[in-house]
Amino acid sequence: MRTYAKPETADVALKPSDRRVFSGNRFHFFNTRHPMSLSKRYTGLIEHYRDRLPVSDSTRLISLGEGNTPLIQLVNIPRHINKCVDIYVKFEGLNPNGSFKDRGMTMAVTKAVEAGSRAIICASTGNTSAAAAAYAVRAGITAFVLIPDGKIALGKLAQAMMYGAVVIQIKGNFDAGMQLVKDVADHAPVTIVNSINPFRIEGQKTAAFEIVDELGRAPDFHCLPVGNAGNITAYWKGYSEYALGTETHAPVCNNRPVMCGYQAAGSAPFVQGRMVDNPETIATAIRIGHPQSWDKAWIAREQSGGWFSAYADSDILAAQKLLAEKEGVFCEPASAASLAGALHDIETGQIPEGSCVVCTLTGVGLKDPDTAIAQCTAKPVTVEATLESVKRAILEAM
Repeated sequence: MRTYAKPETADVALKPSDRRVFSGNRFHFFNTRHPMSLSKRYTGLIEHYRDRLPVSDSTRLISLGEGNTPLIQLVNIPRHINKCVDIYVKFEGLNPNGSFKDRGMTMAVTKAVEAGSRAIICASTGNTSAAAAAYAVRAGITAFVLIPDGKIALGKLAQAMMYGAVVIQIKGNFDAGMQLVKDVADHAPVTIVNSINPFRIEGQKTAAFEIVDELGRAPDFHCLPVGNAGNITAYWKGYSEYALGTETHAPVCNNRPVMCGYQAAGSAPFVQGRMVDNPETIATAIRIGHPQSWDKAWIAREQSGGWFSAYADSDILAAQKLLAEKEGVFCEPASAASLAGALHDIETGQIPEGSCVVCTLTGVGLKDPDTAIAQCTAKPVTVEATLESVKRAILEAM
């Protein structure tokens, strides 16, 4: 009969989470709790950057664990274009609701609830409605969303509907919806959570904090899609606070990036220098002709020494496909405007070799699967369910 040595820890009271393993003639005791329980669990960007955001210790935080999205270095595309440049993508599509809108919405809804609001409202091309609906249900309040009839990707519409938002489709574009939202807010007890809400910008600026925290500095160039222009405004605010410091915080880095804003050719008010009444682009998230953050976006461009450019839908879709095929990153069409612009400016030398470039990918590709599938030339192969048929299909494709 096997005998067991007395455990060294026999005089220690065991906890329910401890287990015993016999090895080397003695029992060893292990704690089975996940290592995360021994450290502070990440619970969202407001808690993480609480001292840099307008909340107090008593503020009830409405969070879904947003933020902390990956900064992915591209390894194949720089070789593909034969340029010596460090390109990173800040993949905001990995927020809980699949887009960067979660960053601003956690702050906007948190402050709305703190102020006693029982309902929020937004106009949306899709991503804002999804985020607003999710955070509203999290908070236990009602979300009203106005969307352009037939001008929204189905993945985004499905989110808003599943979250139980009151979805109002208007026979008009986003700009018409935005004006209606501003008008109705004067006559109904609802809080607007579009990017004209300053707390949206406060939440979205944390993406710049995360980039600097990870790189140890700001990038040389930051490239991003521009629609309503809240994001370029927010990133510039975040970089400026980290580089210049605030009343309560010393500077974290000593540089700010050049801000490069890219639009779709059919929806390019910043490039044209005037508002566009009937914008058109397959990149629905930036199909906006009357940006609400117009003045602040121009300030970001001018203070950073940056620029605005526009690209055809075909260029944007080509960049989306290139990113997926070369790097395994699947973003929605509007997101790819940032990469399309960056690649063009790297090729022409406007972004010089040796630069560190960050491109914001605003949403995940699953937001608009129909557009993605439509541009895929390779279709699924159907064969008999036999070894020979599958083997033949593999060999023919190699």
